[in-house]
Amino acid sequence: MRQVTSGFPQKILLAVVTAGSLSGIASLPAQASSHREAPFITRHPKVDAADFYMFRSYEANRSAFTTLIANYSPLQDAYGGPNYFSMDPDALYEIHIDNVGDGKEHLTFQFRFTNTNNDAQFTVGGKKVSVPLVINGGAIDGVNAAGLNVRETYTVTMVTGDRRTGTRQAVTNATTGSTTFDKPVDYIGNKSIPDYAGYAAKHVFAINIPGCATPGKVFVGQRKDPFVVNLGETFDLINIKAPATAFDPNAEKAGRDDLAMKNVTAIEMEVPTTCLTNGKEAVIGGWTTASLRQGRAINPTPSSTGAASKEGGAWTQVSRLGMPLVNEVVIGLKDKDQFNHSKPSGDAQFLNYVTNPTLPALVEVFFGSAGAKAPTNFPRNDLVATFLTGIKGVNQPATVTPSEMLRLNTTTPVSATQNRLGVIGGDSAGFPNGRRPGDDVVDIALRVVMGRLCTLSIGCVPADAPAGSLDFTDGAYLDSSYTDNAFPYLKTPVAGALKR
Repeated sequence: MRQVTSGFPQKILLAVVTAGSLSGIASLPAQASSHREAPFITRHPKVDAADFYMFRSYEANRSAFTTLIANYSPLQDAYGGPNYFSMDPDALYEIHIDNVGDGKEHLTFQFRFTNTNNDAQFTVGGKKVSVPLVINGGAIDGVNAAGLNVRETYTVTMVTGDRRTGTRQAVTNATTGSTTFDKPVDYIGNKSIPDYAGYAAKHVFAINIPGCATPGKVFVGQRKDPFVVNLGETFDLINIKAPATAFDPNAEKAGRDDLAMKNVTAIEMEVPTTCLTNGKEAVIGGWTTASLRQGRAINPTPSSTGAASKEGGAWTQVSRLGMPLVNEVVIGLKDKDQFNHSKPSGDAQFLNYVTNPTLPALVEVFFGSAGAKAPTNFPRNDLVATFLTGIKGVNQPATVTPSEMLRLNTTTPVSATQNRLGVIGGDSAGFPNGRRPGDDVVDIALRVVMGRLCTLSIGCVPADAPAGSLDFTDGAYLDSSYTDNAFPYLKTPVAGALKR
């Protein structure tokens, strides 16, 4: 089979050998898929894109749809009250689709959020006083429930053509015709929201998408972060407490998952696939971005009726995510902010990071004596295919401009049983042919960056990759059992508190 992958690892790297030549461990620093990956974005967590997924829907009887998931605001502690993790009403969140192969958006779905303070008040000592919480008492069980003190809503706009100058049309609720959708409040706890799964499900809306004869779906809300990563031990000079050996059958599960109790906010759409393709090309590319206004004036004397800041000027992109792991462990530190501000059509400026990557060299520095030798083929055309063009016969458009984005061949059948290793595991419907929440992109990426495609004679030859056959793993296991089998796919978030 062919291979895959695109980002490069983020967690720790443990190398497992299929035969018996490597008896040591190979571990190397990395990060969550796109959690706090660039200096500037750490100052704006609400617009920090964590992960992007694009796949043919594998819910029963929904294979004619494509699911798009853009996760934002990573590393949420479930108990993070009293304000929790609302989206930024002064930001523009977008999902872009290139259905031509030229590195430019041709469809964009824009999300804007509004937070309305209902100013619930209690009468205390004969005076009405505003309560300090986002709920004002009483269990929350429905859309725009009476107990909510802050109502969060959003709109969805579809832009055809350029995201700033193209034709704009509203996405509407297929049942009510409304252009406004409610977002569920975060999972404060079981006392506030006794049935969060049922409550969140009421916020999955059927939608009419301009130009589509068949309705799609939309959901925006807090979810359990589906990604797994051993962050703490990795960045403590790879201080791994339970390293795996070459002969340890549990090597792929030996690492600790520091995201096990973390949530994210997911922006999700399920769209009829025919409404995403152009009718001629079956491969689509996708990525997500977030933008802020160019100017911000801080109000030195905010009041109950005056905002804390005033935003103005042109939209300025501050976050970008297509293929996982790119800005974490491919792009050099000095260019991480620049990458987040860039467009796929301008990716020639980052070409050296792909053709001459530093990650394999770092692996060799740390673990070369154990057999983890970096590939020797330069330029790394195998990685150019993975990151910038798609792999021929897997997910490469007939005509393609090299540019970094997640690419999905929409004609590839949905897998009856998912393999967490995607294409290199024999599952042609998995990463890098799109990305499903259960695809272990870190393990896939590690094996590809160390030359797995060379062993398959894709863009290079076996002799170019001395460690290409090694089954590298970060030790944090992930497969499709970590998610649900129906939209919105990501599991119910971790509760802020349990009912006593």
